[in-house]
Amino acid sequence: MRTAGQAEAPQKVPGNQPKTARGEATRKAILSAAERVIGAKGYNEASIGHITSEAGVAQGTFYIYFKTKEEVFSELVLEMGRLVRHTIADATQNIQNRLEAEKAGLSAFLEFVRAHPDLYRIVQEALFVDPEAYREYYTAFEDGYRAGLSAAEAAGQISAGDAETRAWALMGIARALGEQLVVFNTEKPIPDLVATAYDLIANGIKP
Repeated sequence: MRTAGQAEAPQKVPGNQPKTARGEATRKAILSAAERVIGAKGYNEASIGHITSEAGVAQGTFYIYFKTKEEVFSELVLEMGRLVRHTIADATQNIQNRLEAEKAGLSAFLEFVRAHPDLYRIVQEALFVDPEAYREYYTAFEDGYRAGLSAAEAAGQISAGDAETRAWALMGIARALGEQLVVFNTEKPIPDLVATAYDLIANGIKP
């Protein structure tokens, strides 16, 4: 998770960037349609025609902003990363205690995933469709997470340990609970999922 005050590293933004408000609105409409179509059908089954039909634009309009279907897919993966990091940063910015920040950040992540299930499915599919974007998505999280854990350790808020491995383990918890929500459609409320995961993070399973 990105901690409060930590600058977000610049990321590439594929596709042609519009120069007018109308163009920006059209580009966003295409991205939003691609999110729904690819999230529902999967990358291979979703076509550019499906996306433009969903967006309500001519198929040729797609190519004004994106060269290929893979390019719009990659943009969606990176967009989810940006949105999630922003959401978590907002949820934790006034929390000084690292453990409490973990709890609030996990809750914010799961609420985001529940609200954007198509984006979550797209990120999971990126491992096979666009491994580079998938790697960038997770390494961007890991960089901020590791820095936050190291700072918390230095402040005496958490025990000493390998910040990199801990970052990946904590991201794994969030990822698995997101999958439980989106893929397995658990009926457990998010506060219950967070409470159990937080107890595990803060106290472990040692009796």
